Amino acid sequence: MKYSKLFVAGLAALALGGCISLPAGPAGPQGATGDTGATGYTGATGNTGNTGATGYTGATGNTGASGGTGATGDTGATGYTGATGDTGATGSTGAKGSTGAKGATTGGTVVLVPVR
Repeated sequence: MKYSKLFVAGLAALALGGCISLPAGPAGPQGATGDTGATGYTGATGNTGNTGATGYTGATGNTGASGGTGATGDTGATGYTGATGDTGATGSTGAKGSTGAKGATTGGTVVLVPVR
């Protein structure tokens, strides 16, 4: 029974504590900063492998001989030109006809009359 009374008193104190508000007190001192852990070591870097040797360039082959130029053939003989034919005789020109009589010219005045 002793514990039950204490329990009831504790509950009553908690219930009343929620109704009463007091101003906050001053801030407490700041806690100490923890130590920083030791830095781990970096492993050794491996060596770089050597570059392989460069192969040699093969020899260049010789150029083959050039063939000679063939002989030039002779030009054939030129044929003769045939004889030129004679020109035929020129025909005679026919007789010229007579010109007709010429009319007489009168020296008068020409009068134009308009037509109605």
